[in-house]
Amino acid sequence: MTTKILKGSAVTEAMNDVLANKVSRLKQRGVEPCLMILRMGGSADDAAYEKGAVKRAEKLGIKTVCTQLPQDAPQEQVEKILRTANADSSIHGVLIMRPLPLHIDDDAVRNMLDPRKDVDGITDISMAGVYSGTNRGFSPCTAEACIEILDHFGIKIEGKKACIIGRSMVVGRPAAMMLMRRNATVAVCHTRTGDPAAVAAQADILVVAAGKTGAVDSSFMNSGQTVIDVGIGLDADGNLCGDVASSAADCPAAITPVPGGVGTVTTGMLMKHVVEAASLQNR
Repeated sequence: MTTKILKGSAVTEAMNDVLANKVSRLKQRGVEPCLMILRMGGSADDAAYEKGAVKRAEKLGIKTVCTQLPQDAPQEQVEKILRTANADSSIHGVLIMRPLPLHIDDDAVRNMLDPRKDVDGITDISMAGVYSGTNRGFSPCTAEACIEILDHFGIKIEGKKACIIGRSMVVGRPAAMMLMRRNATVAVCHTRTGDPAAVAAQADILVVAAGKTGAVDSSFMNSGQTVIDVGIGLDADGNLCGDVASSAADCPAAITPVPGGVGTVTTGMLMKHVVEAASLQNR
């Protein structure tokens, strides 16, 4: 049996058609969806993500405002920028590139953001919406991208066994809640799980967000499984790869590639949230 490759480009192309139409309708009403990106320092990864987000926004007709601060900028300067963004009705969504420098109080900064503009789901209010199922704020983009991929490719969630490797607040925990909301039976494995491979191998859907390149091998999988590989890093040869070992990529029934999988859809979810935020703020 040949493993099906769940390419992110197929998902984003479908999303783009819908989003471009929504942006057009908003502009007819005099509303130009706008995303502000705030980053600190000169991280190459952050700069690359910003460049990709700006390019995607331009393609959809979404305006972007990029604000870069020095790595050592004081907390007061960051807070001032966020207060201004919160009060600016022309800015509909704000993306704060994290992790922030160590001298910045992350909890204070992220919770300063107006939840209506929290398009990456980082505030406590947005998180509460995910866990309570009330849809307050927005879900974390990467976790929601996993669900979007499953839906796009017609992979049934209801009644299925799902396993998540990793319990971060960015992917693991919110993804677990989203899958449970769709009536999957969910197990979450982490660094203290006794035999994570045995748990994972029983799952119909495996979401791998271990944060460690090549951490998951074929012992975690079965031949009927769908695997969503969230991780991205570099292998020993300097090539981009995921948290699933390359030797295991042909074991499940379907798997997302790295690169070209979840990351692509994550940026698409960010744009979807900006458009939704613009619509909600201009009802």
